[in-house]
Amino acid sequence: MTATSNADLDSLRSAVCGDVLVPGDPGYDDGRRIWNAQIDRRPAVIVMASEAKDVVAAITYARAAGLEISVRGGAHNTGGYAVGDDGLMINLGRMNGVEVDAENRRARVGGGALLSDLDAATQAHGLATPGGMISHTGVGGLTLGGGMGWLTRMHGLTIDNLTGAEVVLADGSIVWASKTEHPDLFWALRGGGGNFGVVTTFEFALHQVGPNLVVGMFFWTLDRATEALRMLRDTIPGLPQDSNVIVGMLNAPPLPFVPPDLHFAPGVLFVVVGFGDPGAHAEQCAQIRGALAPSFEFVTPMPYVAVQQLQDEATAWGHYAYEKGTQLPELTDDVIDVLVTHLPRRTAPHSMILFYRLDHAYSAVEENATAYGSTRTPRYATMLVGFADDMDAWAADREWVRNLWSDLQPHSLGIGDYINNMVEVDPERILASYGPEKYARLAGIKAQYDPDNVFRRNVNIPPAGTI
Repeated sequence: MTATSNADLDSLRSAVCGDVLVPGDPGYDDGRRIWNAQIDRRPAVIVMASEAKDVVAAITYARAAGLEISVRGGAHNTGGYAVGDDGLMINLGRMNGVEVDAENRRARVGGGALLSDLDAATQAHGLATPGGMISHTGVGGLTLGGGMGWLTRMHGLTIDNLTGAEVVLADGSIVWASKTEHPDLFWALRGGGGNFGVVTTFEFALHQVGPNLVVGMFFWTLDRATEALRMLRDTIPGLPQDSNVIVGMLNAPPLPFVPPDLHFAPGVLFVVVGFGDPGAHAEQCAQIRGALAPSFEFVTPMPYVAVQQLQDEATAWGHYAYEKGTQLPELTDDVIDVLVTHLPRRTAPHSMILFYRLDHAYSAVEENATAYGSTRTPRYATMLVGFADDMDAWAADREWVRNLWSDLQPHSLGIGDYINNMVEVDPERILASYGPEKYARLAGIKAQYDPDNVFRRNVNIPPAGTI
């Protein structure tokens, strides 16, 4: 482990308002812990930042000491970029405040806030901004990569609703980035990941949402999966913009509304959330059950914050996780055959395949308006997730994920993908995700704001001229 003298640490401690932790200190293990239990790394120093000036001090100290910097927001990234061995971790977890300007429909959100923090504060005013589908996800990491969830068909990605950000740069300066201030940096933050600085505050546009929605869940067992996916392929594109959907290939949960004989049964789960007229949502549900009677269904009103928490328990902290993603233009018969063939090959019962339907507001944004790494044509963002209780099952389902991903590639939009799904840093896939034009622009902005690649523990884009 990199040596740090007591005098150096005393100097760092005197410069920050938050705590400075080293191995053996109370709180050190909690501070370094991340969502994916498969990753167990030990930084030399953790700065529990409480304000932007703490981040400045941490960066200054790390650069002087030659320590690699990692940034921990919600710690939910499967690749574990938030923590490294022997480096300095900036833990933003205490910077989780949310200030809502209901009149102007804006929210300012601390860099360490979780989606649950954001949702609770905004829903107090009947407002929301697009986020993910797991409420213990960090706002920061989700946003910087793109951010997709239940509101994406209506209001786009999270980055499409970002209006400004406070950023601590590699040289220790603090800037505000927006369309009028540091516009190149603002463009890069919207999809370019954590390459350009530490975002200590995000500002989002808000939309009227909820508080109550209608949720329909439909499940078909594995023997009917091909029929179900073909039916959904024909149904989903025609659903109105105020209905958002997710398709899962997974095991049925052991919940009260699931028949006992179907607990943990593999199959296809379809969730459709209605944000508009409940009567129209009821007609959509009738259309689905009429097209193919489900093995079970559950339709109920639900608060928006509860919808945001639907996957929380199934994706709780402490599991061993691995994932890859790909983008599918359509659920063709060949794609469906691959999916149905691979699903029974999982080892861990919690491993799953998820599809996000991206269209409408997602596709209304111009291709180059943000740095987001995928094109804006309608598609299914597909997430292949190994989720196990021990390392043996994790290793087996890592191979399951990799094999499934490989077999989907002939039917995908290419090896490039949503960067929030990238577990292993693969320069070829990063370039393919952004495309040559966006990648070159990002590398140029990186050279301007972080020429020494201080922020490199991420889906990294090296500064232009360094490779």
